Amino acid sequence: MKNSKKCIAMLLAGGQGSRLGALTKKIAKPAVSFGGKYRIIDFSLSNCANSHIDTVGVLTQYRPYKLNHYIGTGSAWDLDRPDGGIAILPPYATEEGGNWYAGTADAIYRNLDYIASYDPEHVLILSGDHLYRMDYQKMIRFHEKNNADLTVSVMRVPMEEASRFGIMTTDEEDRIVRFAEKPKKPESDLASMGIYLLKTDVLQKALTEDAADETSDHDFGKNVIPKLLGEGKRLFAYRFSGFWRDVGTIDSYHAMNMELLDENGDFQLYSESAPIMSNDNTSPPQYIGPDATVKNSLIANGADIRGTVIHSIVGLDVTVEEGAVVTDSVLLPGACVRKNAAVTRAIVGERSVVSEGGAFGSANPNEKIAVSADGQTVPVQHKQGKE
Repeated sequence: MKNSKKCIAMLLAGGQGSRLGALTKKIAKPAVSFGGKYRIIDFSLSNCANSHIDTVGVLTQYRPYKLNHYIGTGSAWDLDRPDGGIAILPPYATEEGGNWYAGTADAIYRNLDYIASYDPEHVLILSGDHLYRMDYQKMIRFHEKNNADLTVSVMRVPMEEASRFGIMTTDEEDRIVRFAEKPKKPESDLASMGIYLLKTDVLQKALTEDAADETSDHDFGKNVIPKLLGEGKRLFAYRFSGFWRDVGTIDSYHAMNMELLDENGDFQLYSESAPIMSNDNTSPPQYIGPDATVKNSLIANGADIRGTVIHSIVGLDVTVEEGAVVTDSVLLPGACVRKNAAVTRAIVGERSVVSEGGAFGSANPNEKIAVSADGQTVPVQHKQGKE
């Protein structure tokens, strides 16, 4: 047996993220590029590293190759430890056969052996597709102070949005007295962030019983939390007051990238005490050509800018050729905007090409954000006033 750990993390990173449409056609949501040099999973992995949680099981499923390759040994997040570190945990076959993870609870259940090999006191369950900066040690201290069986990280949300979340009702000590998964008429504004901390023995028993229940959806929010609450276990809500966002739609993804360009925005990428780390270590410095114009934008390494970029996010190894104009847009790694093209309020997928002289996207806020899939060549749409 490996040395016992106080707490290990299990990071659920197998989601397709179908609401992101073309962006997740070929890769899992946690592997989607964000903020120029990052991928969405960087935020949870960086939180683990900054919180001194050095053992992380990453549960993959949907189109895992790029995510697995990106994570590698975990060295980018200082998680390449001989006793712990990162482990990629895909679905696997047993003597009974094999199939996909049936739900969040089933995914953890099928990796109980991995958890047991570290004999941790607590298990922290995370999602790999949220943007936030959080010190998990504060949550662990809260959990231990209350001798909790399960602690759920929560934050206040507008009541009109509460029906989208798992909603907690707590007493004066923040002990959870009622829980409702996406209620039509929520009685509280305390929403689950999908971050759970459990005593290991409580987790093992709950998941084993859930796995044997053929009527269960094998989901933490729908099944495990209500069951533990019904058994009278000590469930507590840990109130988080920082920034947290699920960029689950094209609109929210685009808007969140644009928020990064606001120097007074709610979320800042830069922090000396809790940096966001990424596996970006091979591209050369960016190049800004002699006739280029760049204003209020983030430009990642390897970018070659010869045209105009205004209020945009430019990813790794992107090319913007002479005469091209990019405005209010997100260019994902390897994208290319050819000469004299116009990209406006759009998301250009990885290795996608906007054709020479073409127009992609619209400044009209009533129109949908234009999105191209990975590797797609965007059909030429002639600019107004031209044949």
